[in-house]
Amino acid sequence: MLKVLSTHAVQGALVELAARFAAAGGAAVAVDYAPTNGLLARIGAGEVADIAILTRAGIDELAGQGILDGSTAVDLGRSLVGIAVRAGAPKPDIGTVEALKDALLAAKSIAYSRLGASGVLFAQLIERLGIADAVNARATIIPSGLTGELVARGEAELAVQQLSELMLVPGLDLVGPLPASLQTPGVFSAAVFTAATRPDMARQFLRALSSAEAAAAFRAAGLEPVGGQTLRPGGGRG
Repeated sequence: MLKVLSTHAVQGALVELAARFAAAGGAAVAVDYAPTNGLLARIGAGEVADIAILTRAGIDELAGQGILDGSTAVDLGRSLVGIAVRAGAPKPDIGTVEALKDALLAAKSIAYSRLGASGVLFAQLIERLGIADAVNARATIIPSGLTGELVARGEAELAVQQLSELMLVPGLDLVGPLPASLQTPGVFSAAVFTAATRPDMARQFLRALSSAEAAAAFRAAGLEPVGGQTLRPGGGRG
């Protein structure tokens, strides 16, 4: 069995692709999902698997430390940060920077994640907009997990997260992505651990994840496929 440590951002596609890989004669795949920053901390403390799926910069960081084999690293998909509301609730206008600012200030409660790439971006965004104190006074900041679950349960009005993560939660309506000028699109990438117990099978799985056939699954999960490009050093971690 292959062990994978993965960001939630690709979960919507990975469940199907892992099952497809096993059914085609590859190994069964066990995936542990958590935010990139949480996984980086665990891996830094010595946790090992066969494959890591993180932000591109997270993969670069671990490859630079020799923990991941940089020669195996591939980009899988790109995601935007967006907002969702409970199914059937009114959708605020977030199409411009000013409209988004007004919507955030008008919301009774906003859920975002402390460790996720989207949460880091959102925290920086509200600081830049000058509304951090007002938003955080009414925000529920979860340590990790899916912010949409709070909105689906009626515990928050707006959920902020990667669009691909919001799509994992039933009972939500997507409002849409944040304005393009405020986005730093997250690229999610994968690589094999240098200490992987099944490195050859892990490489096969990465080839499957970066294949043309996998692109449809990533697209359906709210990610823009990026064609399995070999990673380049650099880029900021979300």
